[in-house]
Amino acid sequence: MSTLTPTPRTTLKRRPARGSYERATIHAILDEALVCHVAFALDAQPVVTPMAYARVGDKLYLHGSAANRTLRALDNGVEACVNVTLLDGLVLSRSALHHSVNFRSVTVFGTARKVTDAVEKLEALRAIVEHAVPGRWPDVRKPSAKELQLPLVLSIPLDEASAKLRKGGPVEEEADYALPVWAGEIPLRLVPAAPVDDVRLAAGVNPPAYASAYQRPTAKGERPWNPPSES
Repeated sequence: MSTLTPTPRTTLKRRPARGSYERATIHAILDEALVCHVAFALDAQPVVTPMAYARVGDKLYLHGSAANRTLRALDNGVEACVNVTLLDGLVLSRSALHHSVNFRSVTVFGTARKVTDAVEKLEALRAIVEHAVPGRWPDVRKPSAKELQLPLVLSIPLDEASAKLRKGGPVEEEADYALPVWAGEIPLRLVPAAPVDDVRLAAGVNPPAYASAYQRPTAKGERPWNPPSES
């Protein structure tokens, strides 16, 4: 199915017009973002942890040390809420109370599954590396069988998820449009700097193209979403 069925947890209650349940929209945001925040309850206390991740099909993969308390909690069956957010712009209004931001976000709810199959685990690690830096995996030394046993890798299904998006300029009180105050958007984007060589890099080894020309993936170089403009 190209569209997820909204659930009580994923249904947007405020500003529902900003919501999207289209898989293509959800996947595009997940594929462009670099860091997710994983929220869960640990001993009745809320915990939020930033983590690297990757999407493969309709699954999210997380990985880290087996001593990581977030991964340990998820491995024990704790329900998780995963969020990623891309900040696209600062929206400046004529009124202090109507300032906003343009953004794209995805929220996922689910229970994690521990990845124990060696083939899937290696593929998950490859996906996480490639998600951060496409083209990197073929160049690096692959983990040995012993090393592959060390990290904890979890999978969360993308069965219960939604996107929320905002674009456009400020929404003002009608009387405020006449105020002589600049209003509009300051667009923001992630801009990589030039690669910096490791201090022990061997002589004659130059940055590969995927490092020197690094950029985050988008659909044909454009933003792959179409939320309604604010009005």
